[in-house]
Amino acid sequence: MRTRFPFGLTLAAALAFALLCGLGVWQVQRMQWKNGLIDQAGAAAALPPAPIASVMALHDPAFRKVAVDCPGLATAPYVELQTIHDGEPGVRLISACRPEGFPAVFLVDRGFVAETVSARPPVEVSTAAFPLVAEVRETPPPGPMALPVDEGRFFARDMAGMAKALGVADPDPNTLFALTSTNPEWQALQPSAPPAAFSNNHLGYALTWFGLALALVGFYIALLRRKPSLKQPRSASEASGKTTLKQPRSASEALGKEEKP
Repeated sequence: MRTRFPFGLTLAAALAFALLCGLGVWQVQRMQWKNGLIDQAGAAAALPPAPIASVMALHDPAFRKVAVDCPGLATAPYVELQTIHDGEPGVRLISACRPEGFPAVFLVDRGFVAETVSARPPVEVSTAAFPLVAEVRETPPPGPMALPVDEGRFFARDMAGMAKALGVADPDPNTLFALTSTNPEWQALQPSAPPAAFSNNHLGYALTWFGLALALVGFYIALLRRKPSLKQPRSASEASGKTTLKQPRSASEALGKEEKP
């Protein structure tokens, strides 16, 4: 008696194996793409500052340094963004800037102020040109779990909300992170651009998918080995080529009676 080959199991295992290997290859490609972005960001950040008009004309100005004149920036109104800098809680001061000779309005991250500092820079109306070196960063919209504004303090980079609070409309989607201080006389203000937030865990994901594919192969082989053999095993008498003849019963045994002595 023969058993059929498990075509259904083999097909399902082959499809699952192809899917797992495809996901592993996709993660490898994502890793190479992410490494390219990291290298590109590092190369852009290493370039010297350039006029804002030429930088913003690029296809991807992210991480480029710009030289810009922001009228009255040192005493401009600001909003506070709750954050943590080098493990210390505090706020970042965000002001609006319309560069001279440039049509767009930018939000400028002037720098970090520790929570322990209660003083703030003065706010006055001024049109005096203020030269600034900043780094361009694309600013994604806040996530759905972002906390709402509390007493004028923001907890996410809500560009539209910040611009509205500062009295401007339609800000550029890029934020200018100050690299030179807008208030050099006030040491509590620390201008800086946050580190590039590139998570590159794709190698671990790829190894996980390839590992699952290998585990599937091992499981499939184990199932095949547990299948019964293609032929049913023969009895010992059949294997020796002999047949056992059943002894005939006596007439009394056939009739269910015992023979008397």
